[in-house]
Amino acid sequence: MSEEEITEATATEEAKPPLAPGLEMALAPPEEQEGDARRRRGPDPLAGLRVWQPRTRLGRMVRNGQVYTYEQAIDTGLPIREVEIVDALLPELTDDVLSVNMIQRMTDSGRRVRFNVLCVVGNGDGYVGLSVCKGKEVASTIRKAIDRAKLNLIPVMRGNGSWESSEGPGNSVPFKVTGRSGSTRVTLMPSPAGKGLVIGDYGRRVLNLAGITDVWSRTAGQTRTTINFARATFNALIELNLTRITDEDRRRLNITKGRTMR
Repeated sequence: MSEEEITEATATEEAKPPLAPGLEMALAPPEEQEGDARRRRGPDPLAGLRVWQPRTRLGRMVRNGQVYTYEQAIDTGLPIREVEIVDALLPELTDDVLSVNMIQRMTDSGRRVRFNVLCVVGNGDGYVGLSVCKGKEVASTIRKAIDRAKLNLIPVMRGNGSWESSEGPGNSVPFKVTGRSGSTRVTLMPSPAGKGLVIGDYGRRVLNLAGITDVWSRTAGQTRTTINFARATFNALIELNLTRITDEDRRRLNITKGRTMR
C-alpha cells in the first residue's frame, strides 16, 4: 500500500463519527482467549446490538453515530422507545430483580398461575429505572421487566444538603423529599458523607443503583409491601427532579443531575 492510500485510509477513519459505547463493544472483534468457551455461559448481552435494525428516528441517529451519549439523546427531545438505544448508550447498566411473586387464580378451566416481577436497573452513577411486569413464565417476565425498566430511566439529582457535612460535593439527596405509592410513604433526607443508606433493604437497593450512598429516611404506612416500598423510593427520586431550584441553591448544595462526567 502506497503512502497516499495509507493517508486516505487514515483520513477516512478519522472522518467516521464516534459510535455509542455499546455499539463499539458489540461491533468490535471478540478477543478469543484460552478457556473462554468454558467460562462463557448464558446469552450474549450485546448480541441484540449486532443485528439491531432501528425502527425509530432516535434509533437511526444512534446507529449512524449522530447521538453517542444518553445526555445527547435526552436533549433531542425524542422519545426513547427501543431498549437497544439504552443498551448502546449506557452499556454499564446493572439490573436487580427485587421480587418474583406467584399469583394464583381459580377459573372455570382450572387454576391459573401468573408471575409478578419487580425489577430495577441503574448504572450507579445518576440513572435508575424501575418497573413491574406480569407474565405466565418467570424467565420471559424478568426479561420484559428489565427492558421496561430501561425505558423508564430517570436522571437522579444528588447533592450535599446536610448541615453536618463540610463543603463540597456529596452523594446524598440535596433536600428532604417524599415519595408515595399506595399507603406507603418514604421520606428521604440529606445525611453527611459516610453515614450510609439508613433505609429498608428494597429502598437501599434502588438507591445503590441510583448512585446515592448516604441518606436518612423516614417511612409510614404499609412498609412491608415490597412493590410499594420500592416504588415510593423511586417516586421520591422523581419528585427531586420536579422541584424548582435556583442557581444559587444549586451551587450552595453542589447539586449534580445524571452522570458525573469524568
